[in-house]
Amino acid sequence: MRRPLDLRHVISPGLRDLIELANTHDFDRIQQQLRDLRGCTTPVNLHGWTTTTDQTTKEVVRSYRSEDEPSGRLLTACGNRRSSRCPACSRVYAADTYHLIKAGLSGGKTVAETVRNHPRAFVTLTAPSFGPVHNRPTTNAGKPRPCACGITHTEDAPELGTPLSPATYDYTGSVLWNAHAGQLWARFTTYMRRALACHLGMTQKALNAALRISFAKVAEYQKRGLVHFHAVIRFDGPDGHTTPPPPWATFDALSAAVGLAVGRARLTVESDAIGERVITWGRRFKVDPITALGDGELTDARVAEYTDAKVAGYVAKYATKNAEGAGTVDRTLMCRPCAGRGYVRGPDHFHDRCADCDGTGQAELIKALPIQQHVRQMIRTAWDLGHLPEFAHLKLWKWAHMLGFRGHFSSKSRAYSTTLGALRDVRRAWRIAQAEAARSRAGLPTCDDENTTFVTASSWSYLSSGYRPGEEFLAAQLRHDIAHTTRLKHEGLVPA
Repeated sequence: MRRPLDLRHVISPGLRDLIELANTHDFDRIQQQLRDLRGCTTPVNLHGWTTTTDQTTKEVVRSYRSEDEPSGRLLTACGNRRSSRCPACSRVYAADTYHLIKAGLSGGKTVAETVRNHPRAFVTLTAPSFGPVHNRPTTNAGKPRPCACGITHTEDAPELGTPLSPATYDYTGSVLWNAHAGQLWARFTTYMRRALACHLGMTQKALNAALRISFAKVAEYQKRGLVHFHAVIRFDGPDGHTTPPPPWATFDALSAAVGLAVGRARLTVESDAIGERVITWGRRFKVDPITALGDGELTDARVAEYTDAKVAGYVAKYATKNAEGAGTVDRTLMCRPCAGRGYVRGPDHFHDRCADCDGTGQAELIKALPIQQHVRQMIRTAWDLGHLPEFAHLKLWKWAHMLGFRGHFSSKSRAYSTTLGALRDVRRAWRIAQAEAARSRAGLPTCDDENTTFVTASSWSYLSSGYRPGEEFLAAQLRHDIAHTTRLKHEGLVPA
């Protein structure tokens, strides 16, 4: 019988736990579980079982129990899309988004390759001005010139995007714009169809019978804390990407429809506290054609050419971003026990002050956050507006850390291309096929017989998130190895 380890002389809890893991009966399995996570920073810990049975013979073909793991639990990747939370999982999300966008431009993934001949546009829609801010204006030749404050700012100047006059800046309008940006986009897509029919001199019914408009969009935060949208908009035939659009559905018609829809789409917000506000798009918007082939560079600056691959890469990059680009935090500030209200209902059904937040409703005090004053004021404005009765449905205190933006960072129309779920299903099927091949090589029964019906039953429960202290050491080493190998591949020192 193995004598228990005496680790009292080991001061570090992480090192002590690592030694215990290394002395378990199956340390190789622990390492394999961590390798399968591909560097995930906060894996999900599950407890449960799954069993696959042959319905004909009632034979158990495959079974698994988390209790059989050395650590007694199963670790699965968190799947978080935000690069600030989990770089590893966000890379997978970005890759899936890339293929989703690329398939809608070049074909593949169940999308006809002829789609690359359809009129496509890369559209950028921005928010209006809520007051002058520090920026980096340029001349017609592209050279930087002084800001309105008289200073020529550098690209990484911390004051970029902050108001020239914070006392007169419309913080209420900017937060409400963010809060309604998703609804404004939905209104824009509706008005675009109407504007296209008007531009072509036909009824909407006739337009819908001859043409389908497909899109995919992603939201990006500007330095001033307001979101703007990048969208791929495509004309299809009446049956979608499998049919070409009519000859009169050209890029020029698409561009004209976008311009008309930008001017017509608007929302009206009424409030006794702040009066009536009209939510509209900003005057600056861009509509650029997407070419199927080319070698132009796609950057945040003005570009010469937009290609399928570069547009897909650009959209995928921003699909993993959050509001941290505007200088805010990547976590909710809402106190969860009281849901941001500052009180909880006691046994007598009276409102009792929440002990976790001391009645503030904030998990972290806004005034104590390590952020710029401009961002702090936007967060404070969102928090205050969220507690007004007329804006209660917006739950702005929940989205204060997002500066009021409540919409999806990326979305698409139904017929644009494949779905993220379909891409994940393909990846899951590939992994199952690899596992079945390994079982076959080992002489174990497999589930690859098409003439046999298999039934899988399972039961899983959530335990926690994250690693054990010792596992964190191993995971950190894996992340370092993955980053090192990736860098070598980019430098061409090892085969891709």
